[in-house]
Amino acid sequence: MKPSIRAGFVGLATLLACTPAYSLGDTIKTAIDATFAPHAMPTLDGKIEGFNVDMANLIGERLGKKVDLTGAQFSGLIPALQAGTYDFLVAPVTVNKERAANLLFTEGFMDTNFGFVVPANAPEYKTLEDFKGKTIAVNKGSAYDSFLREKEKEFGWKVESYGTNTDAVAAVIAGRADANLAGNTAAAWAVKKNPRLKLSFEYETGLVWALSFRKGDETNRDLVDRAMECLKLDGSMAKLSVKWFGVTPEAGTTIVTPTKGFGTPGFDGYKDDDHKASCDNLK
Repeated sequence: MKPSIRAGFVGLATLLACTPAYSLGDTIKTAIDATFAPHAMPTLDGKIEGFNVDMANLIGERLGKKVDLTGAQFSGLIPALQAGTYDFLVAPVTVNKERAANLLFTEGFMDTNFGFVVPANAPEYKTLEDFKGKTIAVNKGSAYDSFLREKEKEFGWKVESYGTNTDAVAAVIAGRADANLAGNTAAAWAVKKNPRLKLSFEYETGLVWALSFRKGDETNRDLVDRAMECLKLDGSMAKLSVKWFGVTPEAGTTIVTPTKGFGTPGFDGYKDDDHKASCDNLK
């Protein structure tokens, strides 16, 4: 192949990789890990339900489109997105520098913090220091396990790891542990299902969950971003939080507060502009 022709193909490939193949059609194709309760989980009749499932359907409603939601293993979601199988991912994905280099994110739809779960009759824990001398149960190998072990000497707690977070929660219920540490939504879900537990201290990570698009698909990302802002403004996100987590969001938190511009501030792909968050002209 002549160099000029080869260069032409390379240039075309680069252009195609950086340009959205199409605008969103009448049906949005999206996907999620259907085993991540309470964001998505299977029902007895073979469907999927959860916080992110409801959010995806509401985004479709605001945009006047149907939603075709597929449940798949998380490890296969991003490769399938990049291959064009889905328009975007409604799965919760934590925005960080590495991921933002390869994906285009919306604004955050929720803060992804660490939540402590304790017995309902336990005292109030307001800082990490309050857990000194306490036994904390955690899912083995998780980010929460790593966090606890990294800070074990600093804060003087004891870490007990379990094969699943369900087992770690059971240790708290049985009195074998003083607390469980998990993601804030998993913690809220555990408490919602068991009145013998309550939410305790929440450790703020400064990170958010957002929806993922292919690089170069700013047009569709911005459209879905605007729909998400609408859901924050009209109270829909707050209602979903109460429904699935049993938690009324505090004013100013990510789940109820539109973010300036499009995307996640501080990360690649963020577009700073002065558009006004609104529910108008979405369809």
